[in-house]
Amino acid sequence: MLTNLQLKNFKCWRDTKPVKMAPLTVLFGTNSSGKSSIEQFFLMLKQTMDSSDRKIVIYPGDANTPVNLGSFEDLVFARDSTNKLEFNFEWSLAQPLRVLGFPSLKHIWSGRHLRFSAELGMMGKEPQKLAASRFEYQLKQNGSDMMRVSIIRKAGDKAEYDLEASPYVLTRTPGRAWPLGPPTKFYGFPDQILAYYQNAEFVQDFRLQLEQLLRSISYLGPLRSKGQRLYYWPGGEPESVGYSGENTISALLAAKNRKLNTGKKKRKKPFEQFIAERLHQLELIDDFEVRQISEHRKEYEVKVKTPGSPLLVDLPDVGFGISQVLPVVVQCFYAPANSILFIEQPELHLHPKAQSDLADLFIDVISSQEDGRPRNIQLVIETHSEHFLHRLQRRIAENSQQHPIKSEQVAAYFAHTVGREFQLEPLRIDLLGNILNWPENFFGDEMGDLTAMTQAAAAREQAQAIPNFHPRAGTE
Repeated sequence: MLTNLQLKNFKCWRDTKPVKMAPLTVLFGTNSSGKSSIEQFFLMLKQTMDSSDRKIVIYPGDANTPVNLGSFEDLVFARDSTNKLEFNFEWSLAQPLRVLGFPSLKHIWSGRHLRFSAELGMMGKEPQKLAASRFEYQLKQNGSDMMRVSIIRKAGDKAEYDLEASPYVLTRTPGRAWPLGPPTKFYGFPDQILAYYQNAEFVQDFRLQLEQLLRSISYLGPLRSKGQRLYYWPGGEPESVGYSGENTISALLAAKNRKLNTGKKKRKKPFEQFIAERLHQLELIDDFEVRQISEHRKEYEVKVKTPGSPLLVDLPDVGFGISQVLPVVVQCFYAPANSILFIEQPELHLHPKAQSDLADLFIDVISSQEDGRPRNIQLVIETHSEHFLHRLQRRIAENSQQHPIKSEQVAAYFAHTVGREFQLEPLRIDLLGNILNWPENFFGDEMGDLTAMTQAAAAREQAQAIPNFHPRAGTE
């Protein structure tokens, strides 16, 4: 689970400043205020890890990846290729990471958190190439550094690097005089490490932990696939519902033998029933089922009964909102334990009441269990919905057994511009759900609109009461 983040010189962000993250992290803000850049950053790292090119530093993407950020000049702040892309993030580990001393086992370094930081930029002789000038892993326990391992580029035009570790003492292999070459991608140690040092095997554990974090990330975009009359499922388990929800029904069928509940002492329910109940709580359906066309065909139809309707109908025959929110609901509960889900605008095409109920859905997600164990799902939600926020504030104030959520389980931010600077302002939410630093015109000028409406109504009444009276020009 991500706990902290900071970006420098990435897209519109000169510096996000330290961003504290929580099980439910919510990003609000105006259009083009940099909200999407946060998730784009992690998706870029994920697709870099997935790239078969081990020499690539970062992979901005192409037409087949979730994000396509163009060249380094396109993604670096102010499109100035002399800027260095700097970032750091910290995450908690499902199990402690332990590093044994060498050759003595008397020293053991152990921690439940890792912090990764890096600096990337254009380097070397013309033509310059993108390279990592440094990266560092920090193993942490209870906020204290237990161990650091760094790769640092030497001065000069050659791509030569040094490995440093503290307090761990690295032991050189006799006769190995050549310099270390460049890292693998933005985070992997040079290939010569194991031959260069007698006791550097542990560095691969750090790399594997970062790859495990990136694999845990999934993304669901704002425009989901529309409902179909038939879905083909040959079997197997998709990694997720897909970037636009194209694998939603396949995921639903693949999970049919799973059972979930929304917390301790709550009854476990089959996956399809569990999803149907969540949609019912959003007041979008009364019934929901997936039917196989025939025993010998791998095609399925989704039948839905909406409130007030006596019949089950195909998914395309009901409101667009159901097909748009179904991938959100399925992905939230289909994702494996310890997943991080980035979801953009889950409220699209939902009426205000359903937007409010999404807050209850996400509370269920972060408190859900499977096989008697917490799923530890982290949600990073980008939204424009004030109804969602107000319900979340209410649930924090109540912190009831039915909807258990505390203020420390929520991190909310408002992205906006001040002059030419982009800022990510943390919203301070107290124990009663109050936002202590509510930004001006957060969701528009509601009081200004009400005042203007009242003035306009008074002017009309006065005009009707007095013959030949005309309100002054400019009255609103």
